[in-house]
Amino acid sequence: MPHKLQRLHRKRFITRRGLLYSLVLCLLILGMGGVGFWIVEPRALSLSDGLWLAFTTAATVGYGDIVPSTHASRAFAVVVVLLGLAVLSLVTASVAAMFVETEERQIERDLMHAIGALRDEVTALHAELRAMRDGGAPGLPVAAAGDSRRSAQV
Repeated sequence: MPHKLQRLHRKRFITRRGLLYSLVLCLLILGMGGVGFWIVEPRALSLSDGLWLAFTTAATVGYGDIVPSTHASRAFAVVVVLLGLAVLSLVTASVAAMFVETEERQIERDLMHAIGALRDEVTALHAELRAMRDGGAPGLPVAAAGDSRRSAQV
């Protein structure tokens, strides 16, 4: 059981760490996109304008208040859109994985409980079969007793 608990904690840590890495990557791409737009787009007068343009471009919102106007800034916008879609998808997938992990743990607990109940039932059936062999007709195999019941039903 301790090994199972360690595996659960490791899995939870990896899932949360994946979300953290995705968010850091998202901020890094948006930051670099903001600096890039501030450099190549003449209408982005400040770093905050560049960051805003990077965010609206990466998220494919495009409010239209600042738009890429040069060929270089449009080409840069294509790169930012592609990277933005990829990274925002990673963030969304990481958050979804956290929710799925919670459900998965509940399903695993339910399955383990059902398996335990089945083991108990199989153990009880083995005990019942032993009792039937010990107290039943001498030399009569259990399969033959089962066969005679089947032939009586038919």
